[in-house]
Amino acid sequence: MLSVNNLSLQFGKRVLFDEVNVKFVNGNCYGIIGANGAGKSTFLKILTGDQDPTTGRVELEPGKRMAFLKQNHFEFDKVQVLQTVIMGHKRLYEIMVEKDALYAKEDFSDADGMKTAELEGEFADLEGWNAETDAATLLSNLGIDESKHYLLMEELSNDLKVRILLAQALFGNPDVLILDEPTNDLDLKTISWLEDFLLDFRNTVIVVSHDRHFLDTVCTHICDIDYSKINMFTGNYSFWYQSSQLATRQRSDKNKKAEEKKKELLDFIARFSANASKSKQATSRRKMLDNLDLEEIQPSSRRYPGITFHQERDAGNQILNIEHLSKTVEGKTLFKEINLTVNKGDKIALLSRDPLAVTNFFEIVAGKLAADRGTYEWGTTVTHAYLPQENSEFFTGEHNLMDWLRQFVPDHVKDVDEPFLRGFLGKMLFSGEDVMKMTNVLSGGEKVRCMLSRMMLQNPNVILLDQPTNHLDLESIQSFNEQCTDYKGIVLLTSHDHTFMQTVANRIIELTPKGIIDRLMTFDEYLADERVKGLRNELYS
Repeated sequence: MLSVNNLSLQFGKRVLFDEVNVKFVNGNCYGIIGANGAGKSTFLKILTGDQDPTTGRVELEPGKRMAFLKQNHFEFDKVQVLQTVIMGHKRLYEIMVEKDALYAKEDFSDADGMKTAELEGEFADLEGWNAETDAATLLSNLGIDESKHYLLMEELSNDLKVRILLAQALFGNPDVLILDEPTNDLDLKTISWLEDFLLDFRNTVIVVSHDRHFLDTVCTHICDIDYSKINMFTGNYSFWYQSSQLATRQRSDKNKKAEEKKKELLDFIARFSANASKSKQATSRRKMLDNLDLEEIQPSSRRYPGITFHQERDAGNQILNIEHLSKTVEGKTLFKEINLTVNKGDKIALLSRDPLAVTNFFEIVAGKLAADRGTYEWGTTVTHAYLPQENSEFFTGEHNLMDWLRQFVPDHVKDVDEPFLRGFLGKMLFSGEDVMKMTNVLSGGEKVRCMLSRMMLQNPNVILLDQPTNHLDLESIQSFNEQCTDYKGIVLLTSHDHTFMQTVANRIIELTPKGIIDRLMTFDEYLADERVKGLRNELYS
């Protein structure tokens, strides 16, 4: 068990944590959530000993081992890949180094022999003879080809280093596993493998992630950092979010009687428990939800941006027609001979094994990039708004937020005064003096929220979204997702966020070097379709 007792952390006058008490027990997976700046990563650093609290202590049960996903991608540059993974089990690695040094001695003494025997015994107890095999299996499961296992870390790209450091954290069955954004730079296949690994993991997992599907799949509890406290809730992220929203609505409904509120909460728990039967953790999760204390459910202090796309007019029957569209970059074919028609009511999830293919497709149909071959034509009634993955070109000047947004107001809009602009910025959580903030000091998430304000001004009936959740916190992602789900216009999107793709899209289009796969189905249905799997292999071969 890992316990946090009377923990406080203060930076100057800012109190990040105030008298936090929480216990993490064996067999559970805890998702740490909180608004940007709430202290999620800092809390993990306190747990691992990389950050000292102002007061209080963290206690790991004696004899237990903690492992965590390291964020320094250059720390092991001079180390072999396989060795880097084994270093995740510090004591085992120390024994291996000490043994090798003793065996290499020319003047091997009796004392050395006795010491070696002790080390060999401990090595065997830690299953050291399986270390290389276990490490190699982890690497292969995380998409690291065997040919790279004996390279130095510095010879690999950063995205591969992330996977190797994840293997390092997972290695050796640690008693407490701490993961900060473990799904970053992982493809869907590898994320699915990691989900299955954690579902079978019998020890304690503590994780920070913006991937809601991942949190829903693996978490048994949610730890919400709010009001400088950490409150623990039974269930996964979706249960926490929906129950928190319900509690907020109930608190605002002063006329509803107490017994009606209790019945509404009980009905909600019963429905969610029934849905949990589809989960891989169905039995344990249902028991926890059935035993939930209703007093646990409290409104959150979270602020959710008001993302709303109002259509100036409905699009006609002609939306977008594409014929023979092809694109090659540096001799590599991204997609070829794309023919498709976008129809009314379409919400299309675009994907490819090469993310560059989807980005180039968006840039072409948004008029930012020329295709090598082929044509595309938007309908005359279409007004489209585009959220690019890379937005730096929009923030090159020195503007405050008011002046920045003013330059994107459509010509036909009259009376563009300060309240008008403040209204749009306020929906994106820029209020008061925040609207005078200079664009050159904005964070990645703030820039995306500015870009969303720009899109909302356009009143589009078609929206193009290239990785819309990048840099956003869970609150913004949730709000954005719900708006795209409810939006009456047409959506074309691609996202690493599984939940976003599953809940929004009703049509899936995959771009390949040999054509497209086009299916009217949900994202999960597409991933599970055996015929699609066979076709994908053919088109990428």
